[in-house]
Amino acid sequence: MAKVNEAAAMEIDDPNANISDQINPKFSINVLQLLKSAQMQHGLRHGDYTRYRFLHVVLYMAERAWSHAMEKRQLPDGPNARQRIYLIGRLRKAVKWADLFSHLCSVKGDSRTSLEAEAYASYMKGNLLFEQDRNWDTALRNFKSARSVYEELGKYGDVENQVLCRERVEELEPSIRYCLHKIGGSNLQTSELLQIGEMEGPASDLFKSKLEAVMAEARSQQAASLTEFHWLGNRFPITNAKTRVAILKAQELEKDLHGPSADSVSAEKRLVTFDKVFTAYHEARSCIRSDLASAGSAENVKDDLNGLDKAVSAVLGQRTIERNQLLVSIAKSKLTRRRDDKNEKVTKPEELVRLYDLLLQNTADLSDLVSSGRDRKPEEVTFAEECELKSLAFRAERCFYLARSYSLAGKRSEAYALYCRARSLAENALQKFQAHSKTDQAMIKELKTLYDECRSYSCIEHATGIIEEVKAPENLSKKISTISLTGADKKVEKYLLEKLDLYEPAISESNVKAVPRIEPFPPAFQSIPRNPIVLDLAYNAIDFPSIENRMKKDKKGFISRLWG
Repeated sequence: MAKVNEAAAMEIDDPNANISDQINPKFSINVLQLLKSAQMQHGLRHGDYTRYRFLHVVLYMAERAWSHAMEKRQLPDGPNARQRIYLIGRLRKAVKWADLFSHLCSVKGDSRTSLEAEAYASYMKGNLLFEQDRNWDTALRNFKSARSVYEELGKYGDVENQVLCRERVEELEPSIRYCLHKIGGSNLQTSELLQIGEMEGPASDLFKSKLEAVMAEARSQQAASLTEFHWLGNRFPITNAKTRVAILKAQELEKDLHGPSADSVSAEKRLVTFDKVFTAYHEARSCIRSDLASAGSAENVKDDLNGLDKAVSAVLGQRTIERNQLLVSIAKSKLTRRRDDKNEKVTKPEELVRLYDLLLQNTADLSDLVSSGRDRKPEEVTFAEECELKSLAFRAERCFYLARSYSLAGKRSEAYALYCRARSLAENALQKFQAHSKTDQAMIKELKTLYDECRSYSCIEHATGIIEEVKAPENLSKKISTISLTGADKKVEKYLLEKLDLYEPAISESNVKAVPRIEPFPPAFQSIPRNPIVLDLAYNAIDFPSIENRMKKDKKGFISRLWG
């Protein structure tokens, strides 16, 4: 026993014990309070012990097993073979407990409880078959049974119950449609499966895990027909199957960005789609460069792969510019907006300046990439010219928001000069855009607005600067006239040491960001007396009497007299 206690003491005093606590966090439960609350709510208030140990425990056991399965499903790289076996086993446990719960409710519960428990058991059976990738017709029958029950229950009861039933029906819909797709009773396209996969809810988690496998299979089948990549009049053969799948995935995602319904998609979802596009194109470039490394001395193959790598990189650069332009539009919408109830952060002009710096760099990189090479086609020359035009527009926008940042800092001269410069750049870019064969109407409209804003802001800045210059002496005189060494002119609340006879707090509440008013620091200046300054003006005009007769005379000896 002593050894056990010593070992326990060593574990408690072990400095590495905190590390294990961080890896496996410990939970705090008020056991007595939890038991008392559960007992009072579930039967023991009136001594009904049977009710206390009855249906809730069985239902929670089913949910516990189901949640363990979902935990394994949400692993970053997906469950491996061993984890999948565990996942299937936990779903079987969930089905077992759900069946028991349904049986007990049919014996002890009312008709509504029995019906809802039966729907819950059907839902769990459908999940198990769904995960096992077999018996799709049985899984479909269970999902439909659960949906029909929840549809009927959603017509009755209070509003909260109706909402919950409708939500469950919507969560079951993707699984039902997927089962129909697997059976062959539905002509769902890939885009429709993607739309279903965007639905949220616990019931759609298993469906999302299956969706990526279906999409990969569909892309593999479509990739067989994707033999060439077209870009600016060039055609580059694609021989690697992985490269085909990655490019096809990126092109499918691009339809959500440039399709007819792109305007209705929120900015947040479009940013997520851009990230997926970037991932797909980077994967394609990785495959292309792996093929380049293994190409050996085959010059024709290398030329095709280099051209394909250049084309994919150029498309990736275009999408990067589009994403940054989307970020600019989001930032502009928040530039003049005040903080709302959500306490949303307001954009500063400096953030837009940074975004336009990125756009200028992206445009320069894309222009250099397209301009590289000896034999350039007319399409590539035109594309490089368009990049130069965009660069002019971005420079004008950057200069404008740089002027706004100087204006907010109170630097009127610098802001006025920058507004005039931005106006000149916008005018130059506007003329070149209008003279170009492929006119971008959206960019022309934006440049016209920028030109007008530069003119307006420059006039405002010029007038504001003149007013401040005229009022500068008056403001200075007012400030000088109110200067006080003791700070008595400031109409501020008294400090704690000045009102010790009053019972008032000197420290504000915790939710108010105010400085405690105890004693001013640094302390104010105080006037103090000093020694007087004496100027002696009569010294040079006084004739003082001779005092030689009072001065001590030296006595000389015999020898000194001889020499004297």
